[in-house]
Amino acid sequence: MNGHHFDNPGKEVFVQSTSVPDIDPTSTERRDLKHRVHDRLLSRLDFAAMGLLDPALLRAQLAMLIMQILEEEGALFTDADREEVITDVMHEVLGLGPLEPLLQDPTISDILVNTFKQVYVERGGKLELAAQRFNDNTHLREIIDKIVSRVGRRIDESSPMVDARLEDGSRVNAIIPPLALDGPILSIRKFSRDKLQLEQLVERRALTAAIGDTLQAIVRARLNVLIAGGTGCGKTTMLNVLSGFIPAEERIVTIEDAAELQLRQEHVVRLETRPPNVEGKGEVTQRDLVRNSLRMRPDRIILGEVRGAEALDMLQAMNTGHDGSLATIHANSARDAVTRVETMVSMAGLNLPVQMLRHYVSSALDVIVHLTRFSDGSRRLTSLQEIVGMEQDVIVLQEIFAFEQTGLDPDGRVKGRFRATGIRPKFAEHIEAMGLRLAADTFDPDHVTEV
Repeated sequence: MNGHHFDNPGKEVFVQSTSVPDIDPTSTERRDLKHRVHDRLLSRLDFAAMGLLDPALLRAQLAMLIMQILEEEGALFTDADREEVITDVMHEVLGLGPLEPLLQDPTISDILVNTFKQVYVERGGKLELAAQRFNDNTHLREIIDKIVSRVGRRIDESSPMVDARLEDGSRVNAIIPPLALDGPILSIRKFSRDKLQLEQLVERRALTAAIGDTLQAIVRARLNVLIAGGTGCGKTTMLNVLSGFIPAEERIVTIEDAAELQLRQEHVVRLETRPPNVEGKGEVTQRDLVRNSLRMRPDRIILGEVRGAEALDMLQAMNTGHDGSLATIHANSARDAVTRVETMVSMAGLNLPVQMLRHYVSSALDVIVHLTRFSDGSRRLTSLQEIVGMEQDVIVLQEIFAFEQTGLDPDGRVKGRFRATGIRPKFAEHIEAMGLRLAADTFDPDHVTEV
């Protein structure tokens, strides 16, 4: 570390409390002093050299330098104030600045930064304004650049939108001017460090034990599953849970725009798309990766989200021996999910007749799991449907399980019930043929679970 930036670590710096008056900790003057010390400290630091220091030594050096600045300012800090400034600087140097406390808070699921002035977080499905702020839009832009550069992405005026990820798999989206009129916008979808298991979803009443057992049997029996729902309804969480039922001896290939799946198996190959470079070349799309994955001897293909023409290649894989594939899609219902798949296949430009296209879809997909996020922030499986086949030009779906909302309790929490429709699905025979067993009353319509 450059000697200009830090004193000798062995030297102790003291402030004479008898000659310097303290400031009321709650006053505006105290807050201004903390900001001033913070800014002066940042201006004196050699960030490149600091990144090479051991965190413990770095913290000690920062503490000494802050004491020096306090002497120059002619005011006292409490130990708590000093620790707060040190922590802020550590976050700037080693982390993502004001975002760090939010990223470390396990109760927060989303972080939404609307320019430097405004940071919202989601807790328990509800948005609230956070206390954190950035110094200005330049500061926010520096943090965005730090995030995207770590995963080999870029964001600039020629490419003002980017999807990226954090080291823990959290999903990041950023958009900057000229597309964002007021300044940089940053959205982070956090993922729990503790991977949710099926039992936890049952405990949280996202589904019932009977539905969970059925889903587990569906995955083990190598049925093709499409997980549908709106934004923030838990599609990726459900995909992670279902992928956990894949036997450990099978080879899994995952394909995503920004890698975020948290699979527990060891034999996993993770593929990620690549945006074009500055010259507009070098782009690798999900469709390219799906095609390539077929040459990698996969037992299972997991597609993070179906967005475009890769839907055709996904269906081809499902129709050519790659059973047990999983994918997610944005849709408001199971029927809408089927329609969206049809639309995306047509984007591949093959100009297939409608009846042939729908036959292709119905023969590839077996089960659609639809999830919903409710007004109280809760997320539930609201429909599990089987694709039966075709009747004339229509793809036939039959609902096996459903969740029906019946109202709200006095605290605004959603009330409802899970029920089986009474239909025994055709895939039940396939599950039994694979040596798996479901409880005899799994599909009994008299079994209703109130939540």
